[in-house]
Amino acid sequence: MTTPPSPSALKIKIFADGADLAGIREMAANPLIKGFTTNPTLMRKAGVGDYKSFALEALKIVPDRPISFEVFADDFAEMERQAMEIASWGANVNIKIPVTNTKGESSGPLVARLSRQGVVVNVTAMFTLDQVTEIVEALDAATPAILSVFAGRVADSGRDPVPHMQSAVRIASARPQAEVLWASPRELLNILQADAAGCHIITATNDILRKLAHVGKDLETFSRETVRMFHDDARAAGYIIPTGELDAAE
Repeated sequence: MTTPPSPSALKIKIFADGADLAGIREMAANPLIKGFTTNPTLMRKAGVGDYKSFALEALKIVPDRPISFEVFADDFAEMERQAMEIASWGANVNIKIPVTNTKGESSGPLVARLSRQGVVVNVTAMFTLDQVTEIVEALDAATPAILSVFAGRVADSGRDPVPHMQSAVRIASARPQAEVLWASPRELLNILQADAAGCHIITATNDILRKLAHVGKDLETFSRETVRMFHDDARAAGYIIPTGELDAAE
């Protein structure tokens, strides 16, 4: 069995995905983490009540690495207003724009306007290669951008995400300033897959990122530790298997 490369040897940039300030602070202390992403669903789950106050606190924790905040309007004029306001919060802010609104209308024209103004967009909720192609064509060649392709959800549909992401990387090569991000990973292995596929970035939640410590770990040692965990948990729970009635009668 091939030993995987150490996390420090990977070419891909690892971002932390979350909206819990304590978790952001934990990952900000890890030099392997090169950026951060959030979204309204994660913010709601974390109990965030004031969007801007949360964002400004997060920016105090992360002043030196990119961090993405998402617009949440459904009409493009309001999306644009929100995008420009969010962009004013910090030089390291990336603006997440959904690839369509809830009606399925493309955000390509909005992405084009923002990109021409030098706004670094993170186009999110991308699934299809047609979407990648359209957004790549909309981007200003001189402005950096992130293309967040939801590889984990593509896999949830029963499709192999690896060749899909390889194709996305090829399409994005038409805009050298654009980076393909593997979004919604399901396990640590996805980080290695994304690296091998040529993706520039992967974003993952803290529970996956904490497993980076296991990369390359000796499997015999890992096995014994797992056995020890089961053993210790059974004892701590006070489990017993009583003698059966037949055995007692004998």
